[in-house]
Amino acid sequence: MPLEISIADVDGLVGTELGVSEWIDVPQSRIDAFAEATDDHQFIHVDPGRAAETAFGGTIAHGFLTVSLLSAMHADCVPRLREPNVGINFGFNKLRFMAPVPSGARVRGRFVLKEARMRGPGLLMTTYDVTVQIEGGKKPALTATWLTVIQFDPKDLPAIPG
Repeated sequence: MPLEISIADVDGLVGTELGVSEWIDVPQSRIDAFAEATDDHQFIHVDPGRAAETAFGGTIAHGFLTVSLLSAMHADCVPRLREPNVGINFGFNKLRFMAPVPSGARVRGRFVLKEARMRGPGLLMTTYDVTVQIEGGKKPALTATWLTVIQFDPKDLPAIPG
């Protein structure tokens, strides 16, 4: 997959895996920082002693911490658009937490472009099927259908031959 594509190329990539990100470390320090940022101090995330007594066997990342890594994963592996643009999160049609991410694990994202459609001049809606894998894990950490809107100036759209 090229590092850069045109908006005019996007429609032809529907159904294609656009990229797999590099592995991202999820150490306890990242989990603790996320707990501070969100005021979610549930013991399964921040208390290794108590968490060790649960079925998890130790602390686990917040599900929303894993979701928050999607933007970095996307930036790491999905081709960038040549035309000046602004990408905006639109939401999720589906988001499922499939397996906990243990403290110290590594995760990566796989992005398949499920749909791309114009929503008006200068607005492209993209839908990705995303899977976040846990290194060595049997099940993914999460699966999602993620929607983004790409805003661009229609005058920047290249002419499409034919």
